Amino acid sequence: MFLDIATDDPHRRALVDDFGTVRTFGELYERATRLGHAMRAAGVPVGGHVGVLTENRAEYFELYLAALVSGAWLVPINGLLSPAEVDYVVSDADLTLVFAEDELAPLLPTECAVVRFGPEFEALVAAGDTAPFPSDGPPGSRFSYTSGTTGHPKGVKRAIPATVSEMLRAQSTAGTDVALDGDGVHLVTGPAYHAAVGGFAFFDLCNGATLRIMRRFDAARTVALIEAEQVRRTHLVPTMMVRMLRLDDDQRAGDFSSLEVVLHGAAPIAPVVKQRMIDWLGPILVEYWGTSEAGVFTRVDSAEWLQHPGTVGRPVPGFEVFAVDDADARLPPGEVGRLFCHTPGRDQPFSYWNAPDKTAAAYLRPGVFTMGDMGRVDDDGWIFLADRATNMIITGGVNVYPAEVEQVLLEHPAIVDAAVFGIPDEEWGEQVKAAVECAEGKTTTTDELLAFARERLGRHKVPRSIDIHDRLPRQPNGKLYLETLKAPYWDGHDRRI
Repeated sequence: MFLDIATDDPHRRALVDDFGTVRTFGELYERATRLGHAMRAAGVPVGGHVGVLTENRAEYFELYLAALVSGAWLVPINGLLSPAEVDYVVSDADLTLVFAEDELAPLLPTECAVVRFGPEFEALVAAGDTAPFPSDGPPGSRFSYTSGTTGHPKGVKRAIPATVSEMLRAQSTAGTDVALDGDGVHLVTGPAYHAAVGGFAFFDLCNGATLRIMRRFDAARTVALIEAEQVRRTHLVPTMMVRMLRLDDDQRAGDFSSLEVVLHGAAPIAPVVKQRMIDWLGPILVEYWGTSEAGVFTRVDSAEWLQHPGTVGRPVPGFEVFAVDDADARLPPGEVGRLFCHTPGRDQPFSYWNAPDKTAAAYLRPGVFTMGDMGRVDDDGWIFLADRATNMIITGGVNVYPAEVEQVLLEHPAIVDAAVFGIPDEEWGEQVKAAVECAEGKTTTTDELLAFARERLGRHKVPRSIDIHDRLPRQPNGKLYLETLKAPYWDGHDRRI
């Protein structure tokens, strides 16, 4: 656990970032303690909220730990949000203080109390007391906001243990549940403000890993760092994998034998992409299914996935997963329905901030909740996702799951990214529409892509039309701004399904 390492092995490296910052476990614990006391002195009470608006850097994880040991809630703010969306998060979360980078600070409202990284941040650290917070005191955690791809972002708070020591132990256990055992270097490739990327990195840190923090993702540099720094574990989203697979053979020909775990699951992955990654790096991919709201629900390693292609795994300890029909009756194995998770002993593992109606709508009964995912559970308990219920296209009364169509389009050698969604159709209600992005140096045509899809999909699933974009509007965490693509087609209509 983190406190044991900080005490017994204080000189072990904990954080290394692209600014050249290096922190040992002892230094990290001392700085987090100082920060916690400094935040208290600045008016952040136990249970209070502080924000952080930054790209990846060591200070993010210092703040994460400082909030945990001092009993505060850290709200990571996505730097890709508009000023209006940032203003909403700051106001909705009732932030006492926000830590920010110089280039992102202008996104914040003028009345917001801001501490900028650099001399101002270091002065705050230096002013903080070094007296450790009691391990049996109330812990803090991360207070996440959804990405804001449609409407206002939603604040999410998870239920947390009663004490700091229990909270740190829970972080360690969550890491071991997904093969993050703390041994060696963990490469942080995606934005740490994302619940999966930052959360998994912190789990591994609590088990003893050194976090090598990339400022932002770059496919060629990621491959180079894995070899040069003998990276043991990392988290990748599918779009990152696709870009890595599109690199020249020379760039992918290094020695990656140090790599033991590639964790993924923040977005759906095409089976062909996963198979190519396994062929390249070996059977080291560990997939999970989970959400910002309640963490990880399932896990599957590469050997299991090869035996059950397309599965997102079986439930991790503490979860049960089942599918229900439109009447909320449990479905038999193999039938697609809304997926619910059951957490025995925890009536409300998460809640939406300032939104009791949304919280209530997520629960079927105490301890049983859904995120709106559609899928099935087979006879042996393996779970297969279909899509989000809100993404489903109904064309002529037939359900089409966009993820299935996207996976086929990604099999085309020229395509690096794909998005499928419904657009209005006078006769059929909705028609299947696709938008794709070509890999660098690759070209194709709409007619070629449609022919490719017809060979691999049922007629009702084939897109009626395909747009080729220079770049699809994705966030660094892999989430798509789907509304940006859909809006022009639904303009003037009074519904979006």
